[in-house]
Amino acid sequence: MPVGNPQPHGDTASGGPLKRELGERHIRLMALGACIGVGLFLGSAKAIQMAGPAIMLSYILGGLAILVIMRALGEMAVHNPVAGSFSRYAQDYLGPLAGFLTGWNYWFLWLVTCVAEITAVAVYMGIWFPDVPRWIWALAALISMGSINLIAVKAFGEFEFWFALIKIVTIIAMVIGGVGIIAFGFGNDGVALGISNLWAHGGFMPNGVTGVLMSLQMVMFAYLGVEMIGLTAGEAKNPQKTIPDAIGSVFWRILLFYVGALFVILSIYPWNEIGTQGSPFVMTFERLGIKTAAGIINFVVITAALSSCNGGIFSTGRMLYSLAQNGQAPAGFAKTSNNGVPRRALLLSIAVLLLGVVLNYLVPEKVFVWVTSIATFGAIWTWVMILLAQLKFRKGLSASERAGLKYKMWLYPVSSYFALAFLVLVVGLMAYFPDTRVALYVGPAFLVLLTVLFYVFKLQPNQVSQDAVRSVS
Repeated sequence: MPVGNPQPHGDTASGGPLKRELGERHIRLMALGACIGVGLFLGSAKAIQMAGPAIMLSYILGGLAILVIMRALGEMAVHNPVAGSFSRYAQDYLGPLAGFLTGWNYWFLWLVTCVAEITAVAVYMGIWFPDVPRWIWALAALISMGSINLIAVKAFGEFEFWFALIKIVTIIAMVIGGVGIIAFGFGNDGVALGISNLWAHGGFMPNGVTGVLMSLQMVMFAYLGVEMIGLTAGEAKNPQKTIPDAIGSVFWRILLFYVGALFVILSIYPWNEIGTQGSPFVMTFERLGIKTAAGIINFVVITAALSSCNGGIFSTGRMLYSLAQNGQAPAGFAKTSNNGVPRRALLLSIAVLLLGVVLNYLVPEKVFVWVTSIATFGAIWTWVMILLAQLKFRKGLSASERAGLKYKMWLYPVSSYFALAFLVLVVGLMAYFPDTRVALYVGPAFLVLLTVLFYVFKLQPNQVSQDAVRSVS
């Protein structure tokens, strides 16, 4: 793997730096778009079967851990807003190997996730066009999202804004309509349903604490992508303001959308019947008299998958660009176009994603199951590296520097250790289940391969890159 001289941030081989064209509305909606995915619209049925109505506690607990992780990332990103974000921080504070593993792992994580998303697009387009082979829709999704990313970062931001807005409006409409059913009897002859379904079928926690714990692995997959905010640091218009605002608002909005939607669904339908009659979103809209509910939700699910794929292509391109700047990927990937797009990095990612199209052609029924558990492991590795880097970052600051931080971690260091312990618990749960255990084979094997490549090709960033990273503020 030949590499060239690393480039300082914002200084590329073609002379065109990344453009700071992402505003606060783009960044907020990007993170929401990455996190509110296909799983929520299909009802999260398997997780609900594990925990019952107490699945809401699982989302709250997982959400608290994510809040700590995002706060840790925000503390470093506001202090040093660079492209590559957590990969750079892992390198600076944990060493070159940690940065290399984190960067390439995240690149691989989003490639895997994008395969899942283009697979989802193919599946749901198949509902409308059953005679068209899935791989054609997968290819169309990849080409369209890849093209948007290749134009300019502002074009990407605008598409992501509207994609995410469609999902958010749908969830809000479902929650408002659901509250009408619960409190006023809309669609139920004026008879208010109430919320007794939350405890009427074996209790609020029908499978006990064990059920809540067992659902955590699936819940954490739903939060995958929120760390994308960190990757926008190098292209945010005003990172010192937009990143803290986005981190704070995105967490509460995600929690509101997930927990709010699940509260409504679990109040209207017995938890042990969810997933047996189709999407709860479709059933709720139909109950409100919207006869075309199935078509509407199918459109929204396709939009959700395209949104996640769009964000994933953005993430892989920026991470590869950052690795190339750092001397840990071929130097050509550090080049940008005249409008600040790392096109070579994006084109490589898109080319690799063609494998997803091939998989949709060869094994269409198995693709989604294979990739989601591997992606979860990759996300957990990224989150662990963020927390460890932040702990080391804080220890390296003087008392005056700590006092001068513009965005601080709450309850440091207890909060960081809590989140680390929580992630260790989730990995243990993944090992317990045969369906997700495959991730603990593939994920570590990939990290071992990367470690071998790191030492064989001596992929050490030079001092120029280190100084350039530290000088950006």
